[in-house]
Amino acid sequence: MFSEVALFLIHIVLSLLGTILLLRAWVYALRIHPFNPYSQAMFKVTDWLIMPLRRVIKSGNRWDWTSLAGAWLSALIYLVLSAMVLTGSVTMLSNLPMFLLAAVFTVLRWTLSLVFWVVLLQALLSWIQPQSPSMPLLRSITAPLLDPIRRVLPDLGGLDLSPLVLLLLTQVLNMVITRTAFSLVPI
Repeated sequence: MFSEVALFLIHIVLSLLGTILLLRAWVYALRIHPFNPYSQAMFKVTDWLIMPLRRVIKSGNRWDWTSLAGAWLSALIYLVLSAMVLTGSVTMLSNLPMFLLAAVFTVLRWTLSLVFWVVLLQALLSWIQPQSPSMPLLRSITAPLLDPIRRVLPDLGGLDLSPLVLLLLTQVLNMVITRTAFSLVPI
């Protein structure tokens, strides 16, 4: 019972933190205004980790390497803690190289999950409440991913299937990454 609760809490807390850090890096890469309320909330939640990391890892012009490193660190802690709860020991740390690689795959899975949920939220809000205050931010975030798909798809007269195509692509990529991760990293 304890191990199931511990695994649940580890999964929720660290995957949520990692996903918020990935969203922070995504917003930085798209040069979205940092003073909107959503960005401010994201900064408040993650600054405790990012500010100390920023002394060691500088953000680039295009990519927020600090947030990406924070997401990877969250994934590494997630995997190590999960393994410790499952095995009941810390001896598995001899497999540290495997954990380092598995953390990369975990970040990729979190990224695809983030894309999936942001696109789904934007698609649902565009039907339910297109004038929502969060729609401009969601459009800004999803446009770089949806626009190339829109250029390829035929015009269906007001029906935009690009979110559906992107949702399917994220699920297929997630399956491929999960299969690859399990074959390369046997932990």
